[in-house]
Amino acid sequence: MSTSAVPITPVLHYAAFTTDPDGGNLAGVVLDAAGLDEAAMLAIAAEAGHPETAFLRAHPSQPAENGRTFAVRYFSPKMEVPFCGHATVASAVALAERIGPGDLVFETQAGAVPVTVVADDSGVLWATLTSVEPYVEPVGDLDVAQALDALKWRLDELDPGLPPRIAFAGSRHLVLAAATRERLADLNYDFSRLAQYMTDRDLITLQLVWRESADTLQVRDPFPVGGIVEDPATGAAAAALGAYLRELGEAGPTAVLTLHQGVDMGRPGRLRVELRDGDTRVRVSGAAVRVTAGG
Repeated sequence: MSTSAVPITPVLHYAAFTTDPDGGNLAGVVLDAAGLDEAAMLAIAAEAGHPETAFLRAHPSQPAENGRTFAVRYFSPKMEVPFCGHATVASAVALAERIGPGDLVFETQAGAVPVTVVADDSGVLWATLTSVEPYVEPVGDLDVAQALDALKWRLDELDPGLPPRIAFAGSRHLVLAAATRERLADLNYDFSRLAQYMTDRDLITLQLVWRESADTLQVRDPFPVGGIVEDPATGAAAAALGAYLRELGEAGPTAVLTLHQGVDMGRPGRLRVELRDGDTRVRVSGAAVRVTAGG
């Protein structure tokens, strides 16, 4: 196949972590990506212009007509990412609209991600993904200082109760906690400088948070490495944040957290993060709604 032009491939458009087409995070979904190479997928993602587009293929272990396991790859307009939570939720809802709610498995570059879709009493479809095995690791003072410099934040504007860490639940994120809602609301960073910082450290987003209460957080996610100033709702980072809070003892072994994201962008979304005792994986839930091309 020639990749000199964007292939003509059906792309579905969804807003994830919302029931409002004007809220949440936009994702492209290609339900049949068979025959598309990496260059074609990147071109389609760039044309869609969303933070990520998911490309699904029927898994070879199951017949295409009734299988519920899919090989999935995720592309931003600038790069491939190993895992994307909001595009997973969008894809799961898109599949449920066609083959019915129930259990799915997405084989991603980060590993196998089970997803369950259920319909509520009003018929809204909700998807819950279960992350790959997460981890949390320390980050050096110099790395923190360089990140803050690119953000134009000061060290004394951070919440000392939530120290910086790298957190992973499918992709790597630097977690930085603002001490005030006002600090979080004022996001005016050096795009190219932060992009280079993140590229050098294999980071997908910065997970910027403000703790509103013990179980509710406001979050924002710069995503310059993907060519996006800010991601409106970030499921992979939400899962990583759940692992981070549990690691620090700021969330119990069994907990349900609510993350509000996209508020400062005018695209509010809501992410539910669940921790279960005896299971180190993190579950992230949200709704998704079909939108017209371009949002």
